[in-house]
Amino acid sequence: MEDEDLYAVLGVDRTADADAIRTAYRRLAREHHPDVNPDDPAAEERFKRVSAAHHVLSDPDKRKLYDEFGRAGLADGFDPEQARAYRRWAEGARRSPYHETFRAQGAGDEDVDIEELLSSFFGGAPGGAPGGGSAQWRAARGPRRGRDARGDVEVGFLDAVRGGEVSIELEGHGRLRVRIPPGADDGTRIRLAGKGEPGRDGGPPGDLVLALHVRPHALYERDGDDLSYDLPVTLPELVLGAEVDVPTPDGAVSMTVPPGSPNGRRLRLRGKGATRRGAKSGEGARGDLIVRLVAVLPEESDALRRVAEEMRSLYEGADVRAAVAEAARR
Repeated sequence: MEDEDLYAVLGVDRTADADAIRTAYRRLAREHHPDVNPDDPAAEERFKRVSAAHHVLSDPDKRKLYDEFGRAGLADGFDPEQARAYRRWAEGARRSPYHETFRAQGAGDEDVDIEELLSSFFGGAPGGAPGGGSAQWRAARGPRRGRDARGDVEVGFLDAVRGGEVSIELEGHGRLRVRIPPGADDGTRIRLAGKGEPGRDGGPPGDLVLALHVRPHALYERDGDDLSYDLPVTLPELVLGAEVDVPTPDGAVSMTVPPGSPNGRRLRLRGKGATRRGAKSGEGARGDLIVRLVAVLPEESDALRRVAEEMRSLYEGADVRAAVAEAARR
């Protein structure tokens, strides 16, 4: 993954908008989800690659840094302003008449690799570069608040939908307890006060800003605050109606399948979706769960064939594809 282009991992152009990136990620994540591919040992690694690419490209700030600096810009502690200043200084030095002298005395016939310098440039600039300066000059500025640190947190789908507290291991910060707000989604940011970089000269520490990345679920799809999935049902349940148990994020509930339901019918369970961010508890605080009925045929048998033959007469004189043909002509 180190040398892979993150846009290529998701199969999108570098100009792709946020919706295109999200759509590509959801499609690939479901395709390679380990729960969907239990017999494919390589599925988990593909899933991780897709998730890692999405972590960067779904975050506007990280995407900007990646577009400008490549993977160097994603390293912990990377300072883009100092990196830009150092690059300008180094490139100016190359154009300087003293550059040839520098090459002759210090580097032979090889130029300095600016990108290599940038990839390791996470702190203060060297003495002659912008951002450098004496210790006395820095001390004169007085106490300074530490910089905010940034990190990524991957959480389960249901943890994001329902909210709660999760324990995470974050490099450089150890194990943290993080409260996930109900209804969180990809890109939701959580700020942990005082968990950033130490302050200078007695200043307070910065904050730790975490970007949430929600793992896709093997069953549920999410559209805003609404959730949806396909529910297998039998032909008798569609024709005659039935009471069936259906899963929701809060546990199984009973749902009525009306008699004469067509295959693909969508039934809406009010208030069984994701929590709306910032909504107070009560009516309207959550989205809906949309259940799509999908007919499942029994295993092929002589009995099934006899039933199908008997059903042919029920379709006599009916053109079940008339609407499709008419729509195709418009």
